[in-house]
Amino acid sequence: MRTYSYSQIWSIAYPILLSTLMEQLMGMIDTVFLGRVGEVELGASALGSIFFVTIFMLGLGFSIGAQILMARRNGQGHFSEIGSIFYHTQAFLFLMAMALFVFGVTLAPDILRAIIRSPRVFEATDSYLQWRIYSLFFAFIAATFRAFYVGTTKTSVLTLNAAIMVVCNVVFNYVLIFGYCGMPRLGIAGAAIGTTLAQAVSVVFFIVYTCLYTDCAQYGLASFPNFSITTLHSIMKVSIWTMMQNFLSLATWFFFFLAVEHLGEKSLAATNVVRNLSSFTFMTVIALSTTSGTIVSNLMGEGRIMEIPHTMRKIIRLTCFILTPFLLAEILYPELFMRIFTDDDTILLEGRPALYVMVSSYIFTIPAQILFHSVSGTGNTRTSLTIEFISLFIYTVYVGVAILGFKVNLAWGWASEHVYQVVCLVLCYIYLKKANWQTTKI
Repeated sequence: MRTYSYSQIWSIAYPILLSTLMEQLMGMIDTVFLGRVGEVELGASALGSIFFVTIFMLGLGFSIGAQILMARRNGQGHFSEIGSIFYHTQAFLFLMAMALFVFGVTLAPDILRAIIRSPRVFEATDSYLQWRIYSLFFAFIAATFRAFYVGTTKTSVLTLNAAIMVVCNVVFNYVLIFGYCGMPRLGIAGAAIGTTLAQAVSVVFFIVYTCLYTDCAQYGLASFPNFSITTLHSIMKVSIWTMMQNFLSLATWFFFFLAVEHLGEKSLAATNVVRNLSSFTFMTVIALSTTSGTIVSNLMGEGRIMEIPHTMRKIIRLTCFILTPFLLAEILYPELFMRIFTDDDTILLEGRPALYVMVSSYIFTIPAQILFHSVSGTGNTRTSLTIEFISLFIYTVYVGVAILGFKVNLAWGWASEHVYQVVCLVLCYIYLKKANWQTTKI
């Protein structure tokens, strides 16, 4: 029986990994620069970016559903149908971006004012969001291109796109945050503007690259399709669950940061440092998990169902092999890594125990996320939403009771990651072992 080899899995995964890591660098660049501006800005950038990403996840969830559908058509060899899915996704996401932009400009400030305790943190967060909200339009377009290239397993372009975006972000942020090259010193607002401009460059690159180097005729991209309610319905049938799933996931993550903000500005700043250190390792897990979901969808499209469990085990082993050295390094030299983001010794002291807890959670995070994305890859996105909802409900209860109720220290707050990942892992394992997912049609 022919199976995906480690090298084949890696050839799909590493461009996704590099692109997601480089995209994550954009947030880390904000943190590195703003950590030199002030403690308030360092914490507010976390709240602002997570609030933005929470509403962005609605669009990303729709694109992930489209990606699953494109991967299935790719596995079936129905390449010409992919273009129609792509363009219907772009049109829907543009309308969603318009609606979310209006929400961000009109209602978001009042919501943030009501839930953020510190007036200084609110002002900085609002300043960040009022500029970052413009990037929704560019981010949604880029998400659709990413779904196309991941779904068709032609992921190498993602690395180059992300590299260009990161370089632009460094330049724009440096100039706008600190006021160089004749520009005014904009502080946290400069970080938001710089990120928005970098995402605009990313979209231009995707368009140019696709026109020059992709066989648009083969994939039905050479001309705009007629609007089809049937096509949109087929995308929505898969995507509605991934939209809700991604939104709920980030909404509870925002709730975690909001709860930590009630512990004080220093705890919030320390949490942002730990979050950024976890980003590199977590994005590695997400890249391999995305690969697992794509491979599962392609295998089901090709009728190679029996290969799926063995392939998932391979991806778990590969992820552990890649991440173990990095996780050990963070445990052995925590301050070396934390000083990338701040030189404040009190923030380092606050964040070190939380960093240890975060690293230990990967024992469960790696298998949980790979199995979870594999469930989505089967096309059973409603089931994956149910798993996510149960896991996040228990996670939210823990955060509310432990942080807001008992005011535990930051390390016990980060133990919420263990709670979420263990529940998710158990539910995914039971589903893949017991349920009849092999015959799912999309």
